[in-house]
Amino acid sequence: MKIIGADERLAEKRGAKILITGPTGVGKTSLLRTVDPKYTLFIDAEAGDLSVRDVPIDTIRIDDWRTAVDLACRIGGPNPSFGPASAYSAAHYEAVGGALPDLDRYHTIFVDSLSELSRVSFRHAEQQPEATSARTGAKDTRGAYGLHGRQMVHWLQQLQHARAKNVVFVAVLERVTDEFNRLVEWRSQLEGGKTGRELPAIVDQVLTMQFVDFGDGRPVRSFVCTSPNPWGFPAKDRSGRLEQLEPPDLGKLIAKLIPATAAPVKAA
Repeated sequence: MKIIGADERLAEKRGAKILITGPTGVGKTSLLRTVDPKYTLFIDAEAGDLSVRDVPIDTIRIDDWRTAVDLACRIGGPNPSFGPASAYSAAHYEAVGGALPDLDRYHTIFVDSLSELSRVSFRHAEQQPEATSARTGAKDTRGAYGLHGRQMVHWLQQLQHARAKNVVFVAVLERVTDEFNRLVEWRSQLEGGKTGRELPAIVDQVLTMQFVDFGDGRPVRSFVCTSPNPWGFPAKDRSGRLEQLEPPDLGKLIAKLIPATAAPVKAA
């Protein structure tokens, strides 16, 4: 146990953990154009990078859960709360080769998208022994969802503990209605319920990227950053630095959140 002095704590490099949710086609992936690609690592789980095909950015593609877990371990580092046989333990960190080469030069990790990664996680969970009834040998859906929820939350917390990095999670925004097609809520599109419930407490910021109509019939693309808001969109500002609406520029938003340690903003 170590007491971290006030001066030491204030001098630490700190990154923001951000969830950006928005409807398909609003331009979430295109936010990569607003950050300096030299200092950004693009985690591509969707194979949906057509909108940024000309952006010269380092990329890691994820097609299976094992790769996602190994990557989170290398970014977040070993977690002493896990035993040697567990993911994210010191043994796991050593087994995957420690931190990624040149990881220090990346200020921002951009994960696109959490919606797809949740599907990858669930497919993995379905194939594990926990998803099969020990008594009948039949598929146990509750067991699969339970395992999926736990491993998704552990994965998010692993990246949450990469203190010096900005980690941006992108997710699809889903409109939930009742049987009369009346809006019940807006929420992130994620497999299962546990991840969606716990995610807002894990990240520092929840932003909705959406077209906002100010009454003139000409919707403007914006970040909705605070809650409550007139549209009922998911939002949270732990920093207290953001206005309710901010321009959809990720680089400038990060600089506003952490002005002393923000990564360089890409020149216009």
